[in-house]
Amino acid sequence: MTLSSVGLRYLSVRRQPAMAAPSNSSCVISGRMEPYAAVYILIFLVGMAGALVSLWAFVRGRATRKCMNVYLINLLTSDFLLMLALPVKIANDLGEGSVPPSLGIFHCQCSAVLIYINMYASITFLAFVSMNRYLQISQSSRLLHLQEPRFAGVMSAVVWLLVLFINVPNMAIPIRDHRPEGPFKCADLKTQLGQHWHLLSVFLGMMIFLNVSAILLLSNGLVLKQLWGRRHGGREQRASARQASVSIAGVTLAYVLCFVPYHAVRMPYTFTQTRIIDDCQLRRSLFVAKESTLLLAILHLCFDPVLYFYLSSSVRLRVTGVFSSKRSRTDIKDATAAGEEEECKIEAEP
Repeated sequence: MTLSSVGLRYLSVRRQPAMAAPSNSSCVISGRMEPYAAVYILIFLVGMAGALVSLWAFVRGRATRKCMNVYLINLLTSDFLLMLALPVKIANDLGEGSVPPSLGIFHCQCSAVLIYINMYASITFLAFVSMNRYLQISQSSRLLHLQEPRFAGVMSAVVWLLVLFINVPNMAIPIRDHRPEGPFKCADLKTQLGQHWHLLSVFLGMMIFLNVSAILLLSNGLVLKQLWGRRHGGREQRASARQASVSIAGVTLAYVLCFVPYHAVRMPYTFTQTRIIDDCQLRRSLFVAKESTLLLAILHLCFDPVLYFYLSSSVRLRVTGVFSSKRSRTDIKDATAAGEEEECKIEAEP
């Protein structure tokens, strides 16, 4: 064997992994999912407890049919959809590589899609909540119809139809007849039509995110500006404005923490699924980034019950009533009613 033939053979061996990296067999896109699953279990338990308490408070409190309550109840409905999907994702992550293929396929076809339906319904309803707060404060006579419960119901129906239209085809489009052997990702199951629709749904989801983010951030910014202008008012007005400012700033911070990192990663990660990005190491890094930021996005399940508490007087009354004595429940009810009147008073002032 000559020196040149040895060199050529060495080069072919060194180059072989790099050339084969795009294939499923040589570039395994995976990682330890058990830590993620453990956090998901905690999120599920906390979110389920908060959602059940909120549902009980909405039902028992006989919440008035206000525009804000319509959006909050739809947001709560979206949270319950996510809680239907989380146990399947947890089981799939805990047993990655050893779960029955049928569970992995069910996760890809159903529970993963439910997660995205929840995500885009939630961010849209959060934007509507923020916009409604601004409309209440601005008190523009030309925009009063936007605060009617009937309008909120119509807009909520439009949101559900839109997110279902974008995501349900990912459930309905048939998967490949030839199933990959061993561990697989959801993209490995998709036909060419399924891959194209998945890419389209990601693009449309990004458009929804960018538009509703602009609405939410602009609305909250304008509300905070209005409240800042009332810092020289009376003592009670300053206290109410301060409490409202804290809740609005909290909603904004939670929104940015939960949803912005995920959407910064989602398009590049989708390019790895369609093999536009084909570098194996980069694909692995983007997979880890996607899973980490998806966990942050699902964390909103724990923040939403706090939102219901601050924005719905019926939820606030029921929850505080549980932890109070029988004698003080009347005082709490009176205080809540007074707070509601004060809130309306603040919102009505120019």
